[in-house]
Amino acid sequence: MNGSEIYHRLIGLIEERTLKPGDRLREADLAESFGVSRTPIREGLKRLEAQGLAVHEPNRGMVIPTLDHNQINEVYFMREVLEGTAAGLAAKHASKPEIEILQDLVDADRKRVTDTDSLVRSNREFHRRLCLASHNRYLVDQIEHLRLSLILMAGTTLDTPERRETAVEEHAAIVTAIADGSSDAAEAAARLHIAHAHKTRLQQI
Repeated sequence: MNGSEIYHRLIGLIEERTLKPGDRLREADLAESFGVSRTPIREGLKRLEAQGLAVHEPNRGMVIPTLDHNQINEVYFMREVLEGTAAGLAAKHASKPEIEILQDLVDADRKRVTDTDSLVRSNREFHRRLCLASHNRYLVDQIEHLRLSLILMAGTTLDTPERRETAVEEHAAIVTAIADGSSDAAEAAARLHIAHAHKTRLQQI
């Protein structure tokens, strides 16, 4: 297992909450856990640090950071701008199959609003598909980089039944606008969706 593989394994562990903000990342412990030498662990941690997903703290070594109030605001501000733009571009460039996949996700999510874990995974897939439908590789790269910051936030904005149901219908509104070819409406719907998620996130602090 090389450094790149270790990096992706660590990302997965953070996403799954096996590793949480505040946890220490000890090279020796990770090497033993993955059954590898410290060299690929060190490489993986360096890449994690370069992405802002690990920091050095005095007397603690490498740890997974916790985002503060201002950082959360900054992340959601950029999400609103970038994902709003992605939705607007999707209304112009998305193919029929891409739109159908987004609609299928919405239809499936309406049936699983009571299953938080399943909805969280589907929500991640919806946003990934939405960004890909923009057909702008540079925008997709920027959003993916920003998404990595989201995994540092505790919990999910889909914790409450009300937010789960509202979020799914907000997704539906985005897809409808994209299917109609309305760039302005799609961008506005996506921005509203992220703004609501932002408010929910701040209420959880």
